[in-house]
Order: sequence, then structure tokens, then C-alpha cells
Amino acid sequence: MKLPAKLPLVYAILAFIATCANIATQDVALHLYSGAWSVAASVIVGTAFGLVTKYILDKKYIFGFRAKNAAHDGLTFALYTLTGVATTLVFWGFEFGFDHIFGGKGMRYLGGVIGLAIGYFMKYRLDRRFVFRTEAA
Repeated sequence: MKLPAKLPLVYAILAFIATCANIATQDVALHLYSGAWSVAASVIVGTAFGLVTKYILDKKYIFGFRAKNAAHDGLTFALYTLTGVATTLVFWGFEFGFDHIFGGKGMRYLGGVIGLAIGYFMKYRLDRRFVFRTEAA
């Protein structure tokens, strides 16, 4: 189990890894598809990849979670995804907002990084309370 003093640093490092996975996936998606709605499609693909990456990292390194079986892991992932809805809206709001206001891929990604940082801050609290809560023995 992680020492409480180290938890914010570990969480920040893992959030950084997931953020890099999200943004890199968006960039790859934009190189693979440049048609109509390419930006929206890249954000969705990046969000999905970032979500799975963050779930794997959080459950192992932040919460020390071990599912009882595949169904339990699936339910936990569903709850994790559900708690991510509001935080995803924050992330998308910043990313699309920066794109609209400033234009350009670099500013859109900067907005995405800011939105993800705010969202991950919120998400930890939601996940601790609703997804990976410790049941009383």
C-alpha cells in the first residue's frame, strides 16, 4: 500500500502518463483520418484510450484494487466510466474551447491537457468515494 504522503505524487505521475496516452492517440488518429469531423473523432478515440489506460493504472497503483472475477472488473470499469462523464465534459470543454478561441492543434492540445488535469483532480475523489471504496469488514 502506498504511503499517503506519496499518493499525490504517484497520482500526478500516472495522470501525466494517461494524459500523454490520450494526446498521443489523438495525434495518431488525426494522421490516420483527416476527413470531416476528424478532430471530434480524434478526441473520442483519445478519450477512450486514455480512459482504459487510467483505469488500469489507478486500479493497480492508486487503489490496489483486485477484482474478484471478470464480471466484477467489468462492473468496476463501468462505474469508473460513469464517474468519468462529468470529468470528460470538463476535459472536452477545455479542449474544444481552446480550439474555438485560439485555433490550431497546439492550443487545442493545451486546452486538453488543462481540462484533463482539472478532470483528474475531480475524478480521484469520485473514484475513491464511488468506485474503489473500501467496504467495512
